Amino acid sequence: MVTGGQAIRGTRVGSGPMGEMERGEDAPGTDVTFHCSKGHTTTVRFSAETDAELPEQWDCIRCGLPAGTDPANPPDPPSITPYKTHLAYVQERRDDAAGAALLDEALGKLREQRGTA
Repeated sequence: MVTGGQAIRGTRVGSGPMGEMERGEDAPGTDVTFHCSKGHTTTVRFSAETDAELPEQWDCIRCGLPAGTDPANPPDPPSITPYKTHLAYVQERRDDAAGAALLDEALGKLREQRGTA
């Protein structure tokens, strides 16, 4: 509608009356509430028309931790291991004496190649 050369504010082209009767009814479904270890709740609606099983866990939409259906026993948060460098892994495999022996061997080979042995 145009009134005085301007469109009526708050309307869109093709918009119709709002309300459940105009949109139709919701598809049948099951609401499942999941609880995380921080006390957050997440409600997810699943279709009732499929044969798929409902999941036992769901990621919390607030904190990302796993959430379960039992509010008294939410799943434990996963253990996060810190990032390790290559050197940290090498140090786990060898003690100082083994590292010194390998270093001496490598230096000996270099000295032989250079002829400074």
